[in-house]
Amino acid sequence: MIIDCHGHYTTTPPGVGEYRDKQKAQVAKDPAFVGEKGKVIVSDDEIRDSIINNQLRLQQERGTDLTIFSPRASWMGHHIGNEYTSQYWTEHQNDLIRRVCDLFPENFAPVAQLPQSPGVDPAKSVGEIVRTVEEMGFIGINLNPDPSGGYWQDKSLADRSFYPIYEKMCEYDIPAMIHVSAACNDCFHTTGSHYLGADTTGFQQLMMSDVFKDFPDLKIIIPHGGGAVPYHWGRFRGMAQDQGFDLAERVLNNIYFDTCVYHQRGIDLLLDIIPTKNILFASEMIGAVRGIDPETGHYFDDTKRYIDNNTVLSAEQKQAIFEDNARRVFSRLKA
Repeated sequence: MIIDCHGHYTTTPPGVGEYRDKQKAQVAKDPAFVGEKGKVIVSDDEIRDSIINNQLRLQQERGTDLTIFSPRASWMGHHIGNEYTSQYWTEHQNDLIRRVCDLFPENFAPVAQLPQSPGVDPAKSVGEIVRTVEEMGFIGINLNPDPSGGYWQDKSLADRSFYPIYEKMCEYDIPAMIHVSAACNDCFHTTGSHYLGADTTGFQQLMMSDVFKDFPDLKIIIPHGGGAVPYHWGRFRGMAQDQGFDLAERVLNNIYFDTCVYHQRGIDLLLDIIPTKNILFASEMIGAVRGIDPETGHYFDDTKRYIDNNTVLSAEQKQAIFEDNARRVFSRLKA
């Protein structure tokens, strides 16, 4: 089975955006506006059409079987409004993911967005972890290291304020993908710099911390190929050595990297630097890059081709990347 560990619902029906636009209008008038949760008006037929004509079609065309699916990352928008805005929006988004997975149980498995908000204690997100895992069968979460949207005003992932989340993750044996949302700081392009910078920053925060000493069973996924981390593995090893610890011993029992790297040489570098046991197949389709690479004639985000075309990996290593590692990391996956 080919398991794609990184997919977002980027093709939601119009009713989802309409709900969010109303929320934004309300908090634009009054940032402290609470209001009510309200409803997102989307039919099952609309969901089916949005999936069949997009993610499911590409799964079939590209030869993948199951996508681990979460809300659209750039729409998490934790910086918008207040903690109630994020709570209502998050619950609706996760409910929508559950509906997708109920309609297509053989093709999608659910991962939750958290109701993070700038200046709000991360522990307040634990309730949504409980709801989505215990009541809805979710198998992981996305964790935003910068809910301010590019201003980095909150605590580091190393801070003990995140420990209630880590405790619950270990209790449920679920992983977290470190994933920011859209940048509201004009200095950062959302997918080109904010995402990749946050991947690198999250890794740095965790490697220099005691988090994995305190939570030896914690599982963290760094997406987008790990940002700059594999390319600068020597730099990170050197910094670790200067601080008196071994990088591999510190992080490789807990941190995993996905394959959302959109060219062959980039994937080959990732596969050469990072141990196979720490790599999960992923494409992020339909996501940040949607076009065709003129050098190959294939879509940039058709990442399965890059694994297939690698001439160094053994068949056993490819099996681990495509399926076995995902099953180990997402231990609650039943498909």
